[in-house]
Amino acid sequence: MHLSIIDQEIGDPMDFKFGEREEQLRREIREFAREELPPDWLAGMMLEEENRDEDWKFAMTMSRKLAKKGWLTMSWPVEYGGKGAALWEQFVYSEEAAYWGIPGVTMGVGAVDWVGPSLMMFGSEELKKKHLSLIASGEPDGVWCTGYSEPNAGSDFANIRTRAVRKGDEYIINGQKIWTSAAHRARWCWLAVRTDFNAPKKHQGISIIIVDMKSKGVTVKPLINYAGYHIFNEVFFDDVRVPMTNLVGKENNGWYQLMHSLGFERGCVAGRGCGYNRRILDELIRYAKENHLFRQEEIRHKLADMAVLIETQRILACETIWKMSKGVNLVYEPSRDKVFHDQIAERLAIIGTDILGMYSQMDPLRRSKWTKLKGSVEAFYWLSPGIASASGTDEVQMNIIGQFGLKLPRSY
Repeated sequence: MHLSIIDQEIGDPMDFKFGEREEQLRREIREFAREELPPDWLAGMMLEEENRDEDWKFAMTMSRKLAKKGWLTMSWPVEYGGKGAALWEQFVYSEEAAYWGIPGVTMGVGAVDWVGPSLMMFGSEELKKKHLSLIASGEPDGVWCTGYSEPNAGSDFANIRTRAVRKGDEYIINGQKIWTSAAHRARWCWLAVRTDFNAPKKHQGISIIIVDMKSKGVTVKPLINYAGYHIFNEVFFDDVRVPMTNLVGKENNGWYQLMHSLGFERGCVAGRGCGYNRRILDELIRYAKENHLFRQEEIRHKLADMAVLIETQRILACETIWKMSKGVNLVYEPSRDKVFHDQIAERLAIIGTDILGMYSQMDPLRRSKWTKLKGSVEAFYWLSPGIASASGTDEVQMNIIGQFGLKLPRSY
């Protein structure tokens, strides 16, 4: 792709032409996918690998192979187990890995995408030394989950009630987290807790603490979703003792740190979302052609519309990466990219089920000779609403876009 646009904020032309270095990486990833993935491999949706033991085992095998290639944490600095790769290389890797459905790229939920980068910004040298190399290794002890949401704290994140009380050189943690993806697979939890119970404003009393999921008092209970997937969990903390050295950054400074972490989390959707959406679209086009559905004008128009939207998504994602490469402090762009991805995914899933017709009613977890496209469209349809709520609902993202992108008055 070669596209040049003048950015109104910076004034420089945005040149989206990938260089030979990036294109060579793209070729290498495609060759890796051909060699390492089963024939006709087609992944349904991110996080699906957490459901079944055999899928998780395969994902961890792939994590180790990605680590050996130097791709798992390729954009991290060399001293922390990365390759110091450029942002454009990271974008190509994320896009291609998602397109081909390469599992094991995230090390649970958050390890590669926001736990590692946040630790580099705020963690002590002891925490960096202990955890970054584990994540970069692709080994099970480097798998993380993220403990944010609670029964009474979703979009109102500052309302969390899980408590961490200092006693001697430890924190004693009590409370409950919900919708915790990968908690049943993770060794570590990136946990948001309340450490100041008398702070004048709710967000001022929050801290981030690292918890070993093998600690006494940690209980994980599955939350099976409506499609039968075990991705989410409830996590209970009953007098869990954690050393004070597991505090990330400053006590009661967690809100500020979390805003950076959420920026990393929302930003990781850009390239990955483009890859997932493009693959589903390509498979639907192929299916429509093979089954003579292209004769229907309505289907041709729907698929063409999706192609335009996904290409627009890719251009916006490239703009985000370009701004980062220029040192711009991003505020609304990750939210814009995420909400646009969520809306495209929802629309694509509905169009996909329309094209498959009655075949789309097959259970994606019990595939048979009647299952089409490896059940990917059904999985996409059932899992995309939950993915859309992760890291903040569309309404939350649009508030950010309105306030910081469009300079509108606050509506909350």
